[in-house]
Amino acid sequence: MTKAPSPRFLALDVLRGMTICFMIIVNTPGSGAEPFAPLLHASWHGFTPTDLVFPTFMFVVGNAMSFSMPKYRQMGTGSVLGKIFKRTVIIFLLGYLMYWFPFFREAQGGGYELSPISHTRILGVLQRIALAYCAAGLMIHFLSKRTVWALSVIFLLGYWLILYIGGDYSMTGNAGHKLDVMLFGENHLYHGEGVAFDPEGLLSTLPSIVNVIAGYYAGIFIQQKGKSFETVAKLLIAGFVLLCIAYFWDFVFPINKKLWTSAFVLYTVGLDLAILGILVFIVEIKAITKGTYFFQVFGRNPLFIYILSEILYVVFYMIKTGPETPLFVGINNSIFQKILPGAWGSLAFALCFMLLCWLVGYWMDRKKIYVRV
Repeated sequence: MTKAPSPRFLALDVLRGMTICFMIIVNTPGSGAEPFAPLLHASWHGFTPTDLVFPTFMFVVGNAMSFSMPKYRQMGTGSVLGKIFKRTVIIFLLGYLMYWFPFFREAQGGGYELSPISHTRILGVLQRIALAYCAAGLMIHFLSKRTVWALSVIFLLGYWLILYIGGDYSMTGNAGHKLDVMLFGENHLYHGEGVAFDPEGLLSTLPSIVNVIAGYYAGIFIQQKGKSFETVAKLLIAGFVLLCIAYFWDFVFPINKKLWTSAFVLYTVGLDLAILGILVFIVEIKAITKGTYFFQVFGRNPLFIYILSEILYVVFYMIKTGPETPLFVGINNSIFQKILPGAWGSLAFALCFMLLCWLVGYWMDRKKIYVRV
């Protein structure tokens, strides 16, 4: 813990806070009805607003690195490696423990037993962030900027080539899925799609590194160029160019969040650059800051609040309001679905759940408690 947040550009703080805010909303739709349509991921190929949330999380990780990584130049190689690997291991383990939580389950004969590690998911959201951060951090510190961008292009083209020659673009026929099954086994993969398939698989982590790298250099660019119309214009132009490339690449390598295709990387980075440019214009140049504190609360303890939201979600399912009714379902059915039946009730619950997490973040900010890894 530290006593005060590091100085940041407000636009970057707001983007980080918005990302955590919307990530909580899309992860916790209310039960009892089909979720609000914009909160659904694309079923396979294609793109929805929800698909932007996780890659933006990766992008803002890179933004944060743009403030910490330059300081590493004053440190020895051993210290740099120690910091990068320590953060990688901690974030990865937090993600793994989050999927193992609550560490026990109801036994068939009554009582409780330890949840078997043999069926715990190994990869996931925080695990991908950890691995991508590690790769990006090592590249940025030890390689030249030109080499980093050259490797980024190789990652995107290489991933396309591997998927092209290693199978197809289906959920269980792609090369990434085959590698995950071979390395981890089906029991350690995500089963939310109805089959053993991990959207945060090992191979698809390769192109996601580029999201972090892009966020890093976007942060460096803003710090160097400052709060100017030139900064906004260049961010918007770069975003537009990437969106155009992604649009045409989509014809041969579809935009797909669950495969994290190379076209998906360019599309999401393009959108993030455009959004960041707009935020710089509104918040930094026009100095319109009313309401930004709401997102700053999320942005000052992003990792803690995200993990809190995931743990609360599990706890709401653990607590029973009836023999077979979790608290999560009971609240939705007895309150939200009665007041706003259907998808709007689902959205209302997600918003209230997000506000609950915000209140914790607000209390921490008032107490000057900031959790850093």
